[in-house]
Amino acid sequence: MREHAKAVELYDDINVIHCAGPDQNLSKLWRMQLEMDENLTKGIPTYRLCYRPFPIPKTWYLMHIWAVLQAFRRIVSQGFDPDIIHAHTYDAGVPAALIGKVYGIPVIVTEHTTAFPRKLVGGLGIFTARFAFERAEIVMPVSKSLQKAIEGYGIKAHFKVIPNVFDANLFNPGSAHQLDNQLNRLLFVGLLDPSHKKGVPYLLSALAMLRQHRNDWHLDILGDGPARAEYEVMTADFGLDDKVTFHGLKTKEEIAEFMRKADIFVLPSLWENLPCVLIEAMACGLPVVSTLTGGIPEMIHEGIGILVAPGDATKLSRSIAQIIDSIDEFDRRAIAQQALQYSSESVGRLIHSIYKNYLRK
Repeated sequence: MREHAKAVELYDDINVIHCAGPDQNLSKLWRMQLEMDENLTKGIPTYRLCYRPFPIPKTWYLMHIWAVLQAFRRIVSQGFDPDIIHAHTYDAGVPAALIGKVYGIPVIVTEHTTAFPRKLVGGLGIFTARFAFERAEIVMPVSKSLQKAIEGYGIKAHFKVIPNVFDANLFNPGSAHQLDNQLNRLLFVGLLDPSHKKGVPYLLSALAMLRQHRNDWHLDILGDGPARAEYEVMTADFGLDDKVTFHGLKTKEEIAEFMRKADIFVLPSLWENLPCVLIEAMACGLPVVSTLTGGIPEMIHEGIGILVAPGDATKLSRSIAQIIDSIDEFDRRAIAQQALQYSSESVGRLIHSIYKNYLRK
């Protein structure tokens, strides 16, 4: 969401309301504070909104809608009169649609969540999504796969796929990459969560198979989460302690540097839409081994990498070996060029043109 906001800010003046949710410690009904963390906002006026939990069970969402309306009124009273309301995710789309109706402002919704393709959206969620999407001027899922998943719920809307975004100033191939013929650097970046949705157990299993045949590789894992300890034990059990390094959380700048020094990017996710980290890896010129899920097949084709079925450790292992054996056939500059369609400038310009189509007359 932040990367989308940064892309839009290249062409338009924006304010952001971050709906942080309920806060038990609030003495007032709601609070909106200007976010002061420059690393988070990147200079974009951003307001963190929270509200006191409603005393009646299962009515928190009404308080959420009311608080967003109050925040909107506050921003308007401070002199920012929006021509467009752009909500991210269907939850935010409902108060946006109501505000748009009251004030006569066009509403646009971007959708990112994997809940639709995973069939996790329940009755109230379906009602909420339908309410938001069918009242928006346009709904912008980040992949064709996500659009089909939303439509699979019987939700009708005006859809246009607008992809996720990367910062080309940060993620790029850099200077010429020098391959180490003795050791191929594999890189994984992602949240280490107990649902295993990034497929880390299958990756470790695949590497255990790979080690039976060759030792000319090393995996760097960037990221943290509740499952890190479990994955570290799994790594030891597979006898991979000397072949896998857990580096923990890294900044965007540090991730970009790791990508420039890596040889292959591996993302064995069980579920995805259009992962930003995969775009960033492409932008650094990395050949990719990933999975046939969500919008990933819309991004990765011959010349960029290999895709396997989610959860298939055997094919994942073989594909990593195949990329290692053909590593000199991949043109890192050409891969990076393919990623430019997802740059802040490209996507920001596209969203700006959509805004112009729906400006208030």
